[in-house]
Amino acid sequence: MLFGLGNFRGGVHPDGQKEASARHPILTSLPLPEKLYLPLCQHSGDDARPLVQPGERVLKGQRIAAASGRLSANIHAPTSGIITAVDTITMPHPSGLPANAMILEPDGLEQWTVLNPPADPYQTPPEELAGLVEEAGIVGMGGAIFPAAIKLRQGRRFEIKTLIVNGSECEPYLTTDDRLMRERAEEIVEGTRLVRYIIEAYRAVIAVEDNKPEAIAALQKAAEGVGSIEVVVVPARYPMGSAKQLIHAVTGYEVPAGKRSNDIGVLVHNVATVYAIQQALIYGRPLISRVTTVAGGCVGLPQNVEALLGTPIRHLFEHSKGLHGTPSRLLMGGPMMGQILPSLDVPLIKGSSGILALNRAEVNTHVPSPCIRCGRCVDACPMGLLPLDMARSSKLDDFDRAQEAGLRDCILCGSCAYVCPSHIPLVQYFEYAKGELAERRNSQQKLSYTQELMSARKERLAAEAEAKKAAKKAKKARPKKPVAADSSAVTDNTDAPAGTEEKV
Repeated sequence: MLFGLGNFRGGVHPDGQKEASARHPILTSLPLPEKLYLPLCQHSGDDARPLVQPGERVLKGQRIAAASGRLSANIHAPTSGIITAVDTITMPHPSGLPANAMILEPDGLEQWTVLNPPADPYQTPPEELAGLVEEAGIVGMGGAIFPAAIKLRQGRRFEIKTLIVNGSECEPYLTTDDRLMRERAEEIVEGTRLVRYIIEAYRAVIAVEDNKPEAIAALQKAAEGVGSIEVVVVPARYPMGSAKQLIHAVTGYEVPAGKRSNDIGVLVHNVATVYAIQQALIYGRPLISRVTTVAGGCVGLPQNVEALLGTPIRHLFEHSKGLHGTPSRLLMGGPMMGQILPSLDVPLIKGSSGILALNRAEVNTHVPSPCIRCGRCVDACPMGLLPLDMARSSKLDDFDRAQEAGLRDCILCGSCAYVCPSHIPLVQYFEYAKGELAERRNSQQKLSYTQELMSARKERLAAEAEAKKAAKKAKKARPKKPVAADSSAVTDNTDAPAGTEEKV
């Protein structure tokens, strides 16, 4: 067992609140809900394209929607049943906006489709394995929901020296990865070997925070005899789970501003993603379920459950001994970076690492007061930015100045807001500014695209006009044909009156 450097700047130590859910084994016997709601966008790209029509029966693991772009991902049936509709549902997002989804009514038979895993993954070309990961619809399950196959292929295009499997799980309340590492350590180690084989990394590291001794012990035991896998212990410090901070803690290298980890020879995957890759390449199973933490002060039995994708979160709470009172806040993910949920009727998706129902005592209800310029936000920022300046510029809609202060490098971890004595919602300002800048970029891209189309149209019309002009000029330049005698000048006396004679 090796120890990481653990020396990234900034960070905070929020109250973990992990004991309640971490003490129970993963619940794998969750009953089927009446319906599963499968959004066509459970990834970072465009909606997947439905492959089946309402009324069709599907089998467990069958692909029912195909990726429709580089950042899109396939979607598979979590169980056998009937696709009753392709309709809009409320997405698990603070906006509560509708999104397209396939609605599946389970038949209770759990009838699998035919699975075709490779006979020996280590004798299969790495590019083919990356294709199988893509076929399985696997995305980053730590919350980024970026298609995993893209990272695998990027890893093959760069010289990757170190693969880091992220098991830090620094968000309060969340214990999904902790229980997964405790109970399925061998599968995670095997998945790490597979990813290392695909990207041809020199070494592989599983990084775990020091507040998870049982997970560390389980991984250490599973990695015995596997020389290419190291277990690295890093300090429990938020946001250790962020890729850039974890890379710095494990390797001592910083990812330069505007660059990716590939540029310094490092690739990071979450432990749940690695586990899903192992299930796909060893057993041929697509991503149809995930382990998620159900916790918070309003939950009767905080625990981790392995639930089918598309399960309404109401169903998860019902089988966690229900809710005590009305939650003051529903979250998908952790309290630092999680998304507020609009209702209990939204479904579990691929990126749902946790579902939290927080009571009033667990929610920050302080009224913001003016900034006292104490500088705590600067000390806490793990990226070395100036949150105060970024927030002031964002509030004034001066987005260019906010970018100059480092907005582009902000990871929205919330460390600054956590330590702010004035309770200023700093992250909300940053999210607003990033959203406005993204809208500005999209508008500029649309404008550029429109200008390109207009320019192309002008060139096409000019070319057509030139072609017509040239054709007309060529027609005029052709020699004229001789004019034939006018046959109409010859008098035809065939019908002349009787008795008349042609005059000579």
